[in-house]
Amino acid sequence: MNWYAIFAIYFLMWVISAFVMLPFGIRTPDETGEVLLKGQADSAPSNFRPGAVALRATILSGVLFGLYYANYVQGWLTLDMLPGYHAAS
Repeated sequence: MNWYAIFAIYFLMWVISAFVMLPFGIRTPDETGEVLLKGQADSAPSNFRPGAVALRATILSGVLFGLYYANYVQGWLTLDMLPGYHAAS
């Protein structure tokens, strides 16, 4: 596997992990007891911290990529092992 593929796969896993981590730890103004500003949506977060989201996404994507790469090297799960898959000859 070349470096471009490693970077591309890690980057995709990071973006997906960031979207997965977005809702964790978010509180609305109703939950924190803050007063809504004029025009503010009821569901708008009052404590959004992008640094925490990025850190969590980096950790999660690192673990996922590590598992992916270990499977790539060790061959724990291949397409031939999946039920119903028949490689074209």
